[in-house]
Amino acid sequence: MQFRIAAYGEVRDENGRLLLTRRRTGRGAGPWHLPGGLVDHGEPPKNAAHRLVHEHTGHDVAVQDPIEAVAVARRGTHTNAIIYRAAVTGGPQAGDGEDVEWVDPVRAADDAHSPFVSACLGLADDRLAGRVDKTPTELRPTPPTKAKKGRRRRGQRFGAYGVVADATGRILLARISEGYPGGGTWHLPGGGVDFGESPRAAVLREIYEETGQDARVGSLLNVTSFRHRRAIGPEGYPLDWHGVRAIYSAQVADPSAAQVVEAAGGSTSESRWFDADALADLPLSPAVEDALQVVDLTKLAMPPSASGR
Repeated sequence: MQFRIAAYGEVRDENGRLLLTRRRTGRGAGPWHLPGGLVDHGEPPKNAAHRLVHEHTGHDVAVQDPIEAVAVARRGTHTNAIIYRAAVTGGPQAGDGEDVEWVDPVRAADDAHSPFVSACLGLADDRLAGRVDKTPTELRPTPPTKAKKGRRRRGQRFGAYGVVADATGRILLARISEGYPGGGTWHLPGGGVDFGESPRAAVLREIYEETGQDARVGSLLNVTSFRHRRAIGPEGYPLDWHGVRAIYSAQVADPSAAQVVEAAGGSTSESRWFDADALADLPLSPAVEDALQVVDLTKLAMPPSASGR
């Protein structure tokens, strides 16, 4: 199985029309696509969205906040995709074998279109990953066993994480087990997205496995990425590692004492609720530190009557 990471731009004009592309073929026009595509190894997804929207449409754009992360799994390939809001700042220049057009949402919905267009339009689409009924033999991306001649082995991983709060404003964290990267630090509950799973479903599952809490996932807060050129892979060999994290808000309406419920020996050694002012005294992972830069913890608390998962 193959796992990939992609980035797309949702570009709208003052009338709400979407900037879409479709390939010209001898059999006529193909389906509408959001401008975007695969993220290069080590490339921040936001940079990729900027590059790819320009390549596919000829427009210069300013890429803004991520709107959503979705996934498509088919024919043994799982693609996690981040959709960014973007605005045109210049262009267009000549396209490359593609029709580029501002398309009314009603027309886009009626015409053939990609699942990522469905995500932007808020349409139900069976092509968007939700869950898998039959468990694949390999759920998550694993580092390659061989590298091309003269190149370091590469690994790329997409994960979904939650900044989880309860009604009193406490924050839920999970501690990374010793022997894993970042061992001993407190981390956001979350982890890798399984084959055929949406990022939202992944963070919901991971929160339960690592903390025993039934959560409600809210908005996508941020997408971060990092590259570790000399990481050590699971088998002990050097690895050029590229990670992308989708970070969501999440709330627990009926909190209980946090506990790890996944199988023993995993990457989480314990989990616990913390008052927000206690975080400054904890050894925190880079993911938590990144989240604290963009999240107002006082706004994550929820009223006790809010529903759970």
